[in-house]
Amino acid sequence: MTGTLFVVGTPIGNLDDLTDRARRTLAGVDLIAAEDTRRTGKLLVAAGIEGPRLLSLFDANERSRTPRVLKMLREGKDVALVSDGGMPLVSDPGYALVGAAAAEGVDVRVVPGPSSAVAALVVSGLPTDRWAFEGFLPKKTAERRRRLEAVRADPRTLVFFESPARIHGLLRDMLDVFGDRPAAVCRELTKLHEEVLRGALSEVRTALGADVKGEVVVVVGGDRSDRVPDVGAIVDEVVELVDDGIKKRDAVRTVAERHGVSANALYRALLDARETDAAVVLTPPGAPPRGTP
Repeated sequence: MTGTLFVVGTPIGNLDDLTDRARRTLAGVDLIAAEDTRRTGKLLVAAGIEGPRLLSLFDANERSRTPRVLKMLREGKDVALVSDGGMPLVSDPGYALVGAAAAEGVDVRVVPGPSSAVAALVVSGLPTDRWAFEGFLPKKTAERRRRLEAVRADPRTLVFFESPARIHGLLRDMLDVFGDRPAAVCRELTKLHEEVLRGALSEVRTALGADVKGEVVVVVGGDRSDRVPDVGAIVDEVVELVDDGIKKRDAVRTVAERHGVSANALYRALLDARETDAAVVLTPPGAPPRGTP
């Protein structure tokens, strides 16, 4: 009989946020796979937990360490997976391990805990009915702006992670790409110096000091303008995703959610465009037809 892999949420700052179930789980497993063993060790000491072995498992070594963890699970050992704070896998390691364990039929259970993305969303004052998590954007400005352009028309509230060193650059690019939308910059959530700046992007950018410290979450209002998107004008986005290897229906669903349009209407527009003029669909606006020298 195999052991159980527990995906355990841990505090994002305030140690009092460790749940009783998480404490019992961490105390009862044979191994804790941790993003940073030193940080997790301090958490265990603070929680009065002794005994479980700690194994370092972070982005750079997750794939090489996964077979070792799977071997223990096959032997009937229980393992807990934790990150530095919050829920593992959410912009943190764990995807490869959880995927491999699930594929082998190992019992994978979640022990929910704090999440900085959700915490920032609910404290931002922005709409929470529909939202999308974008995590960390690329470090390079050009790539970051391309990602922002891709979600510019998304009507959902958008949640991003960013480092203190790059936060001003991100806000500058957001202002350029999104315009002066409502936003919130959330810093050091649940910690002693917790700070939430709310207002237009230009206002929060000005209010944020030059010397930013701690983890930062940025929440930005979606594009909720009254304009009705032209379904035909966004068909090319579907084609680009399909050309990149995404299944047609998945591509349609993704673009429809991004623009807040009907997936069925967009799918029909895609079929109609390909039937009537494939060259228009398959060639981006302003570009020469495919195959042109």
